[in-house]
Amino acid sequence: MSVWLKGSALLGGVALTASLLASELPRTVAPEGAEVYFISPADGDTVTSPVLVRFGLKGMGVAPAGVQMPNTGHHHLAVNHETPSLDQPISNDILHFGGGQTETTLELEPGEHTLQLILGDYLHIPHDPAILSETITITVE
Repeated sequence: MSVWLKGSALLGGVALTASLLASELPRTVAPEGAEVYFISPADGDTVTSPVLVRFGLKGMGVAPAGVQMPNTGHHHLAVNHETPSLDQPISNDILHFGGGQTETTLELEPGEHTLQLILGDYLHIPHDPAILSETITITVE
């Protein structure tokens, strides 16, 4: 699969030592009712590449990675990827938008693709409870 981003998506983030165990990682509490979702595309859409993907967030604000503010986080986009571990920092094989971006443009090959949004805190760790979208499927012509 070929995926590339137009614009500036931060790949990587705040370094955490490998010796930290999952139980030792700080987890930011998510406010009740917080949701992350796709504004576009919608589940089942047939699109052409490049694909404009717009992120929605309800009940929280967006803040860049490394900025610790109450009730905020930043987006991560899993493309053709299973839901990652939700008690560890989000890995670099998932797209990071640590600059606070709320949309991106993806170049995707023709065929079916899955997309899922995951909100991460200032350290790229999913909130507790995790705030993630449903996985959607799109078809690129």
